[in-house]
Amino acid sequence: MTPTELPFEEIWLHDFEFVSQPGERPDVVCLVAHELRSGQTIRLWRDELGPQPPYRTDRRVLFVSFVANAECACHLVLGWPLPANVLDLNPVFRNLTNGRSTPEGKGLIGALRYYGLDAIGAKKKDAMQKRIMQGWPFTSEERKQILKYCMSDVDALRRLLPYMLPDLELGTALYHGEFVIVSALMEYYGVPMDMEVFPQLADKDTWRVMRDAMVPVIDAKYGVYVRNAAGDWVFNMERFEAYLSREGIIWPRLGTGKLNMRRKTFEEMSKAWPQLEDLRQLRHARDKMRKIKLAVGPDGRNRTVLWPFKAKTSRTQPKASQWIFSPAVWLRSLIKPAPGTAVAYIDFSAMEFLIAASLSDGHCGTTNNMLDMYLSGDPYLSFAKRVGAVPTTASKETHAEVRDKYKNMLLASQYGMSAQTLAARLGISSFEAQHMLSQHRELFAQYWQWSDDWVNTALQTGIMRTAFGWTCASGILEFNERSIRNWPVQATGADILRIACILAIRHSIKLLAPVHDAVLIEAPIERIEVDVVRMREIMRRASRIVLNADTTGTHELRTDPKIVRHPDRFKDPRGEKIWSDIMDLLGKCPHRPASIRKTA
Repeated sequence: MTPTELPFEEIWLHDFEFVSQPGERPDVVCLVAHELRSGQTIRLWRDELGPQPPYRTDRRVLFVSFVANAECACHLVLGWPLPANVLDLNPVFRNLTNGRSTPEGKGLIGALRYYGLDAIGAKKKDAMQKRIMQGWPFTSEERKQILKYCMSDVDALRRLLPYMLPDLELGTALYHGEFVIVSALMEYYGVPMDMEVFPQLADKDTWRVMRDAMVPVIDAKYGVYVRNAAGDWVFNMERFEAYLSREGIIWPRLGTGKLNMRRKTFEEMSKAWPQLEDLRQLRHARDKMRKIKLAVGPDGRNRTVLWPFKAKTSRTQPKASQWIFSPAVWLRSLIKPAPGTAVAYIDFSAMEFLIAASLSDGHCGTTNNMLDMYLSGDPYLSFAKRVGAVPTTASKETHAEVRDKYKNMLLASQYGMSAQTLAARLGISSFEAQHMLSQHRELFAQYWQWSDDWVNTALQTGIMRTAFGWTCASGILEFNERSIRNWPVQATGADILRIACILAIRHSIKLLAPVHDAVLIEAPIERIEVDVVRMREIMRRASRIVLNADTTGTHELRTDPKIVRHPDRFKDPRGEKIWSDIMDLLGKCPHRPASIRKTA
């Protein structure tokens, strides 16, 4: 297919330049657009842009961009209608090259060079972007140069499109483009923040004092931090080993015999041993959070680029330091709906477990025990009961810790966890762990046969694909066996969440954020319960659409909502204790308002 063969009356290649400040909506500088059929080109500076776009945006028109959420955001800021059809060459390029090497990156320059096309030099591009980011005013000469630079990006799209069209499936690309539009809306709305507390935590001097003050408070139950000669708090490995010994926690070690202190290891161990969570968050605050860098605008909304499709599984991947749903879960307590409004966090229940059960359903004709356990209402507790870890009368309330351990074990076991790692997570012997893994393989034989066949096929063909068109090369340079087992479940989860988000916007639900296996929505207090019911049905529908795409089953994910009404704040159980400690310390901090305690 050539560009002129596309089934649209008009095909616009367009690009905006804009000033972008952390947490703020884009400040539009200029627009350049070129229509392929007529050859018409539009070059307009900000003061020349009117209340309506200078082109059609209806369903008979196609808009071609690279990272189109930026262009859609500019439409929203200008009060223009969003394009009905978007072909974003960024996810198209990522889908085509996913799992493969792209020496000059996944951006526009990288795409041009990948196809052997000339591109503006990276240094020149960076220099122009830097000048635009410095903001107003612009001299007459600078205006000419910026318009010329903007035109160069449009010209790059014109040259790139014919090379990419033969490699894409138009329906899939437009579906991905619709999610980019949805992402722009979520970035535009932002997440409401507590603007009494956030500015104080964001103050670098206050946060420096807080980082020191929180150590003795949180470390009191661990005793692993000591002061060095300079008076700074440092994590002491000998004390940590002593703590692990007292608690009977067997920690993974490196080949050198030293404790494995990688961030991912600490995160996984904290899931198995919840008492470690506060220490994990303290270490994160000490090692990674020299400043609170959340991107919050003057209107009290957390906004950052969501970067849809950036992960190999096609999940969104916003910059963690700027995003409220970052690994520091206690920060989520900063989420606070504005007066008269409420937010709802709605997550899929046991999403990865049912996806694995659904993908493997019918494989080799064996019994699908995974599906049966999901239908029981709580697969993690069902498994714990099956292996005798809890009594048959156990519930989520009576055996929460054991259930969480088995949740961690079941999910990781799906991707080939070793007996040694499982033993460390659950605090059991390697023999017991191996027995549990054997039980897992025996109970879920259908899943394991499917998973083994998936790995073999992926390695033989060199490609993996979801039912909704996301692909990834599966070469040994990019993936190990565990990653290959994990990919279809995570990528299918991304498909489900993506469709749920698209349907939410189509049904006029105010969607604020995608969060791995959940969404955050906002509504007036009097309407929030109705919108939660609607959103839950949309999420169930999205799961049916994806999970039944290749089967005749009726697999459906359950959802679990959490509503927060003003003046309450969002609370994540994993971060409540550390948030409470920080609020208490902040209230005592010199020159801080004593009333701060009332906001906790």
